Amino acid sequence: MRKSLAAGVALGAIAAVSLIAPATALSPTTADLSVLHGIPDTPVDVYVNGDLTLDDFQPGDLAGPLELPAGTYEVALTAPDAADDSAPILGPASVTLEANTSYTAVAHLSEAGDPTLTPFVNDTSQTAPGQGRLTVRHVAAAPAVDILAGGTPVIEGLTNPNESTLNLPVSTVAASVAAAGTTDPLLGPTDVAIQEGVLTIVYAWGSLEDDNLALAVQTISGLHSSPGGVPSGTGGQLAERDAMMQTLLIGGILLAAAIAAASSVVIVRARNRR
Repeated sequence: MRKSLAAGVALGAIAAVSLIAPATALSPTTADLSVLHGIPDTPVDVYVNGDLTLDDFQPGDLAGPLELPAGTYEVALTAPDAADDSAPILGPASVTLEANTSYTAVAHLSEAGDPTLTPFVNDTSQTAPGQGRLTVRHVAAAPAVDILAGGTPVIEGLTNPNESTLNLPVSTVAASVAAAGTTDPLLGPTDVAIQEGVLTIVYAWGSLEDDNLALAVQTISGLHSSPGGVPSGTGGQLAERDAMMQTLLIGGILLAAAIAAASSVVIVRARNRR
C-alpha cells in the first residue's frame, strides 16, 4: 500500500508553517482551545455543539486559542458550505476540556490514512530561566519517525498520534524528521527557534504515501519563570535608548534656543524700523 520510506526523501510538497498563539490566559473556570487542520486537500467547516464555528477551514490552518468554559464539546467536520453537521466527514467526536488547561485539537490522518481527531494537552508549566520547551507531535499518515537536531536523533520511535517534549536552552535547532532508525530526512531540516518562556510545538502532518507531508509550528508564549529582578544597566538596548533620549533632549534645547534667538532678531528689526 505504502511507497517505500526512501521515496519519501524526494517529497514534492514539504512546507513549514509558523502558527503563533498569544500568551495563555487560563482561569479556574475556563480552558484554552486551538484547532489545527492537518487533513491534506480537504477544506472543511467545523461545528461545535451543532453550531458552525469555523467556516472553510483550510489544511495547515490554526484557529484560536478560544477561551471556553470547562466541559465536554461535540466537534464535527463537514464539507464546506454544508447546511448543518448532519453528514460529517469526521465526527462527531467528544472533546472534554478541563479548567486552567491549554489544548490543541488536531484533525489529522491516522497512520493508516483515516481521518481522526486528537486533542492534545499543551504543557504550559513554567520553564527555567534561559530555556524554552519543544514538543513534537506525529499526526501524519506515516510509520514511526525519529526527530533529528543537527542530524542527530533527539527523539526516537515517535508514532502517530503521540508526542514527545524536551526542555532546551534558548537556541535555533535545525530539526528534521526521518524514518525510525535512519537519518535521511523525510521532512526538513527546518530551523526552529527555541525561545525563552515559549512552548514551540512542531507537527508532522499529511501523508507519506501521497507525498504531501508537511510541518506546522505552533508557539505559545508566557511560560517564563518569575523574574529574579528588574533588568538594569547601561549596555545594549538600554544604552542605545538613553543615548537617543539624550540626543533628542539636546536637539530640543538647541531648537528652542534657535527659535528664541530668531524671535529676538525679529523684535529688534521691528523696533529699528519705527
